[in-house]
This record gives sequence, structure tokens and C-alpha cells, in this order.
Amino acid sequence: MKFALVIPDGVADEPQPGLAGRTPLEAANIPHMDEVAASGVVGQTDNVPASMPSGSDVGTMSLFGYSPLEFHTGRAPLEAAAQGIELHDGDWAIRCNLVTVADDRMQSFTAGQFPSEMARELIELLQRDQCGDSHWKFHAGVSYRNLLLYRSRGTTAPFTRQTDSTPPHDITDQPIAGHLPSGPGSDQLLQLMNRSRDLFATAECNRQRIAGGDLAATQIWLWGLGQRPAFIPFLDRYKVRGAVITAVDLLRGIGRLLGWEVVEVPGATGYLDTDYAAKGRAAIATLSRPDVDFVVVHVEATDEASHEGLVDEKVRAVENIDRHIVGPLHKWLKQQGEYRLLICPDHPTFLRTRTHSHGYCPFAMCGTGVVADEAKSYSEVSATASSIKLPHGWDLMARLL
Repeated sequence: MKFALVIPDGVADEPQPGLAGRTPLEAANIPHMDEVAASGVVGQTDNVPASMPSGSDVGTMSLFGYSPLEFHTGRAPLEAAAQGIELHDGDWAIRCNLVTVADDRMQSFTAGQFPSEMARELIELLQRDQCGDSHWKFHAGVSYRNLLLYRSRGTTAPFTRQTDSTPPHDITDQPIAGHLPSGPGSDQLLQLMNRSRDLFATAECNRQRIAGGDLAATQIWLWGLGQRPAFIPFLDRYKVRGAVITAVDLLRGIGRLLGWEVVEVPGATGYLDTDYAAKGRAAIATLSRPDVDFVVVHVEATDEASHEGLVDEKVRAVENIDRHIVGPLHKWLKQQGEYRLLICPDHPTFLRTRTHSHGYCPFAMCGTGVVADEAKSYSEVSATASSIKLPHGWDLMARLL
């Protein structure tokens, strides 16, 4: 049997005034997702425990069948794994975003989708500035998403699980006061953030950005720190061989830690301009192989649209997922014989607040052995009417498999 999970990141939302009181899922033309719902079951799942911050690190961990209450140690260690960075005992990984702060407000948590080549220049500048301290190591990632490592080197790290700051995408257009690093060791993080302001102010790549009418990266934002997690391999836990398709390092990292293959897709950007069709083709090609039983296709575009408050772009993104990923993938699966297909976001991301939220997400599942219920469409409304309500999102994977 072949299994597939499609994750339209953050697609769950509220009714929108601009959509005649409908959610983006309700307003979108998604015939293929509706077919999954009509031929299978629809339900609700809560992927983010109330005691934890809402984010893809927690939500996708639940979707993959692992309780974040047991296995989650922080977001940054997952992204370190994506880059092949090994954390040793006592080491810490820290998210290092390039952001634009103006008048002490978070103007852009992406620094205007800062280009990767320019981001590398700034990360190298930061590393040269810290070259005398063997504990700190900056690592360039993709665009505004980068990493900072604290190598303990036999010493006791100054941080604890209580050390952190607010994710920058949760405070768009808000004052940064009250959201800066706090807890043990936060003074060191604040020093690095303050130092980055001075270094970036005269950086040549920032001057070029401003001259071209684009946003400059005014500083780094440090958050999401944690230590190496200890997952039970997915194959040992579920007896299924998996692969993941994503443009986001966080998902790559979880996949690698679970023992999945990470499938790289040219044109996959993690943004609204991602190549949806290429992801759909890659999912089919990956599942066509005899050594892969299960594929996850993650699309970040719906979440990015919410973070930027773009209701029409969110509708367009979910329609692209339906047309170019769910449609071709479901058609192919039906031709193979036994299969299961699941569609579910990791968490809600509200256009109104532009942030991740807690709460139930709608899922639709169809395939071999799935007895159809009365649902005819896939949306928050149809899921609310279902009798299936999973308070622990990590239980959904066992239903799929």
C-alpha cells in the first residue's frame, strides 16, 4: 500500500469579511480536495498542545505521529539537522532570522524576503566579528532563515528550556519590547542582536538593497533555541519507509531525524512563488519507487499568505495545491491499487492576526478501507460537523497507516 500526506501549512482560518463570510478553504475552488472528502472521511485534529507555542515545529511533529510533549526540544535543533549539523551533548541551536526593525517595531520578519546570497554575506560578517569566541558559530541558511550554534566544548551552557524570545513572525507590525530574549543566558543573546545592528548598518549589501528600493536587514532575531532531540525512527515506530518534500529547513530536519529521505525539488521556494506542479510530480515519482511507502508533501505558501495578511493569495495558494498536487497525486494513487491519502494543515494561521494559532484543524482522508461519511467538501465547517475529533494530533498518523 502507498500512503501520502499533503500539508497546506496554516491553511485553517476564520471566516473572512472579504470572502462573504467564508474561510479561504470554503471560498477556494478545490474540487480535488472535495473529492477526497466526499470519497472518505472528514474530521478535526488538534496538533498543538495548549501548553506549547503554536508553530510548524510542534504541529508537524504531531502530524508525523510523535507527541511534541515528549519529543520536542526546540525549533532550531530541527533546522540544524536539515543542514546536516550534528549537535553534541551540551550544544544548543538557535534560530537566527534576518529581520527589519524600524522605530522599535517589527516591520518585516523576512527582511523583505532577503536574498540568500546577500544573507550569506551578513552571516559571514557576524562570524568574523565573533571569531575570537569559540562557543559561537553562525551558519547561513536560505534567505532570512539562518542558524546560530552554541558549542559547549565541555562547559556548561548558560541556557535552559526557559530561555527564548517571541518568534518574529508572530509580532509583525508590533513593538518588539516585551518580545526580546528572556530567561537564563538571554543577556548574551541580546548582546549579539545589538551588535548585529551596528554591523548591518554599514554593510554593503544593505546599501544596495536600500538603493534598489528594497528593505534592509537591520538586525538578527534570535529565538527557538533547543538541544538535540531523540526521536524513535519512523520505520521502527510505524514499519513504513518515508520521504518528505518541502522547501522549509524545519521539515527537512524533522524528516532526517525520523530517518526519511529528503527529496529536493528545483523551484520549491517555501513562498507564494513555489513550483506547485514540480512538487506534485516529485511526489508521484518518489512514491513510484519500491523503496518508498509513504510521502509527505509540505507547502508553506498558505502560511506565508496569512503572515502577510493576503487573503486573495491564500485562496490562490490553496487552489494551486489542489490543482497541481492533490489532483495529480490522487489520480495516480487510484491507479496503483491500495492507497491512503490524507490532507491536513499543521496548525491554523489567521489572516486577521497574521500569526499561528491554537485550535482544531480540518482533515480529509480517503483510500482503501476508509468508509465514506456524509461530508461532501473539505473545509473547517464540514470538519466541525464530523463526529471525528482528535484532541491529540499525533493519533492521526495511526489512523492513516
